Amino acid sequence: MNTITIPKNLIKNDDLVIIPRQKYEELLDLEKIIKIVKPIKSELQAIEQGRKEIKKGKYISWYELKQKLARNNC
Repeated sequence: MNTITIPKNLIKNDDLVIIPRQKYEELLDLEKIIKIVKPIKSELQAIEQGRKEIKKGKYISWYELKQKLARNNC
């Protein structure tokens, strides 16, 4: 059996992920199908605002949203 040495800086910074080769290859295939889009500044701001609201408890559940939408469609 071979010994593998992993640099400490990869372990400390959570930069290391170990997955089976087949799963890795599946991810590479997905990367070819799904286009990665970099969000623009306003989108990043909206995401951050949403995270703050979630932390404050300003959200409704998926069930509540479905109920409200169902009532509005009647």
